[in-house]
Amino acid sequence: MIDLKTLSSAVNQIAAEKGIAAEKIMEALESALAAAYKREYRERGEAVKAKFDLKSGKLDFWQIKTVVDESTVRMSEEEEITEGTERKSRETHKPEEGEEAEKKPVFNSLRHIFLEEAKKIKKDVRLGDELEFSLESHDDFGRIAAQTAKQVILQKLREAERESVMKEFRGKEGEIVSGIIQRFERGGVYVDLGRVIGVMFHNEIIPGEHYRVGERMRFYVLAVQEPAGGLPGIVLSRSHPKFVIKLFELEVPEIADGIIEIKLISREAGSRTKIAVASNDERVDPVGSCVGQRGTRVMAVTNELGQEKIDIIEWSEEPEKFVASSLSPAKVKMVEILSRREARVLVPEDQLSLAIGKGGQNVRLAAKLTGWKIDVRSQSRPEEVHEGGVAEIAEENRKEGGEEASSDGQ
Repeated sequence: MIDLKTLSSAVNQIAAEKGIAAEKIMEALESALAAAYKREYRERGEAVKAKFDLKSGKLDFWQIKTVVDESTVRMSEEEEITEGTERKSRETHKPEEGEEAEKKPVFNSLRHIFLEEAKKIKKDVRLGDELEFSLESHDDFGRIAAQTAKQVILQKLREAERESVMKEFRGKEGEIVSGIIQRFERGGVYVDLGRVIGVMFHNEIIPGEHYRVGERMRFYVLAVQEPAGGLPGIVLSRSHPKFVIKLFELEVPEIADGIIEIKLISREAGSRTKIAVASNDERVDPVGSCVGQRGTRVMAVTNELGQEKIDIIEWSEEPEKFVASSLSPAKVKMVEILSRREARVLVPEDQLSLAIGKGGQNVRLAAKLTGWKIDVRSQSRPEEVHEGGVAEIAEENRKEGGEEASSDGQ
């Protein structure tokens, strides 16, 4: 008997503290102890099983043999086959013509027992059953067992904690988390999220935004995947359009409650964002609710985004009305609907530069939001095409408009 009472209490304590099933720890522990025992006292080809009693601290071992006959195994020229010679036999065996690709295993006296012999031990035994043969205990096995147990428990803890963290964050995928900037490496920003480290790759950073080690910030959980190549499994973003949607959910209770819905969004991170909102209650003003009293709600979002400008637009099923609103803050005089989801927009001369925006940004975001090709012209010079005043959109966006947000705005 091995005195492993300390191990017994440790297993129970760890299971309680870490929220890991004691059965899982014991299963891995017994497997490791069986491997250690076989390595010290048995043949390599044997199948050994261990059973540890947490209450008494008793540790028992068995050799396992599978019941076979001539129809389930093939014989080798040698009577006893070790694991090494078995491999050689497999390599030198040439399949006969018409023989199935999947071969029968070579009989191994260390792992197999013929049915006739097995019936002498257990009368009702059947092919494929496993027979257990008790193995002797060794007084000097305690030290080996204790060392093996310690290594297995530590490894199992790391695996279980990683699984627990990944499971926790899979539930947070598409949500906002708070973390502390830890370090910068290969263009990525590594963030301490508490129980795990996340990474924000270069293309997920808001252009022009600066980060300092030790600074706490909010991040959008873009993806949760298994860690690989030394990279964390939690991928974060601050430039994703849905980061803005989630920030509004935090600041505007009506969005979280489903009264107001963010229908569409188009964003050029660090510069400007346009969102189209609709109300499911005619008594509630969707734009006013998102702006808040004296602009407090939208200011809270822009402060988080480093003063990124946000245009809040009321969504409409009427193309003329929606296209006109999408060019906010410019005032539109007329919208002419053309074929192939194209719209010509006329604005007062003093609103032309505002409607087009710096580098054509305003009309570009409006086109992306609505899904329409927009051509902005001066009301006084309708025949003249202006530089940056025409915004094309990708063909795949023509049907639906900007990035859909309704599923995230409830």
